[in-house]
This record gives sequence, structure tokens and C-alpha cells, in this order.
Amino acid sequence: MHRPIRASSPAAVPTFQRIKDYVLQQIQSGTWQEGDAIPSEAALAKQFEVARMTVNRALRELSDERTLTRVRGSGTFVAQQKYQSTLVQLRNIADEIAARGHVHRGELQKLERCRADAALARQFELSAAQTLFHSVVVHFENDVPIQVEDRYVNPAVAPDYLAQDFGSQTPNAYLMRVAPLQGVQFSIEAGMPGADVADMLRMDAGEPCLVLRRSTRSQGQVASVSALWHPASRYRFTGSF
Repeated sequence: MHRPIRASSPAAVPTFQRIKDYVLQQIQSGTWQEGDAIPSEAALAKQFEVARMTVNRALRELSDERTLTRVRGSGTFVAQQKYQSTLVQLRNIADEIAARGHVHRGELQKLERCRADAALARQFELSAAQTLFHSVVVHFENDVPIQVEDRYVNPAVAPDYLAQDFGSQTPNAYLMRVAPLQGVQFSIEAGMPGADVADMLRMDAGEPCLVLRRSTRSQGQVASVSALWHPASRYRFTGSF
């Protein structure tokens, strides 16, 4: 049980700074490691016998300094190096995560048949109103959401797409198996997510995303078009030639 921590004299450092020092000590000693959840604001307020707003200031400053990561609805965690994805190789996100020694989990949000609008028809090099398959999956790394995968698929190259269990395999892994890759085009941009994407990624209002827009070719035609949304504060892209 933690004992209340009080200043020993009026000249002691401000309480919010002592809370910051305490958190840093726990991290530097290895008691709290990368990715670990730290005690809640309420628990720390009780431990230090201060108002929650004092704890909030300390944790907010540590978050601004990239020592902690605050995930809306989940809590506050010891910051890790930003989750990353390689651009030169088209890798399955589950494999990227496993290579870091972390645990991947996917949550299927949508799996449906739809009609291509004019923009999608151009991207797929099809006529308007052609049938496409559409999926939305949220990918988690150690239970932290790091990517919303919004993907459209050409039924001609993956006719059984809607029958797949994308909780046990990723769309990328399935497509790489049934529609071997012939080419990739991609672009990366910063963008503000819609409310639905922000909610799935547990992002605070006003936080931007890094958006990877990618189209793949297989069997001589466009196989898939996807938008991959990542919280800019938790993700980065890397590459080498």
C-alpha cells in the first residue's frame, strides 16, 4: 500500500513536480516499464493527498514530454517508441507488431458489399456502380489502437472476401495469399480524422492522423484500395533503400 506523500517543508518543490519526479523514478527504476499502465489520476491524488487537477497537470506535462501516453478511455501508459511501419516492404501489420515482441489484436467494425462511387470506380479502373467489398478493421498493439484500416476490395481477385474471419487474420494476410502482389502505389499525408475514426482510435479532439492511402494490383487489375489511419502521436513510418 502506498503511503501519502507530503512535502517535508514549505520550501519543498511544488506537488505537481514531485508527482512528476515520482513517476520518472518509477520508470527509471524499471518498476514501470514501456507500455505499462500507471495508476489512475484518482489513485495518485489519494496517494499524494492532492486534488486531481494537480495530478492532471503532472501527467499532462509528462505526456507533452513524450514520457507518458494518454489514451482516451483506456488510461495513461509509459510511452514506448512510436509504433512504426516499413514502407518499402508491404508487411502484414500483425507481423510488424509481433516483430516488436508485442501482441496484435484486430476488431472487425464493418464487412459489407457496396457499389463503387465515381471516385472508387476511377481508382479501381472500373465502371461506376460496380460491386466492391468493403471492410473496416481496428488494429491494436498491446491493446492500444494504432490503426483503422478502411479497405475496398475488387471481388474479381478475392471472391470469398466477405466469408473471411478478420478477427483471426488480417485482410492483408488473406489478400497476399489469394491475390499475389504485382504492384503498389501509396501516398502519406496528415489529416484530421472523422468522429468515427477518432472514436475507434480513442483520440482526443483536435489530434491529427497520419494517413497512408494505398492501392495494390494483382492478376493484372487493381485488387484493393485502402486508407490506413494512425494517431500521429503514436505512430511513424520508416523506410530504407
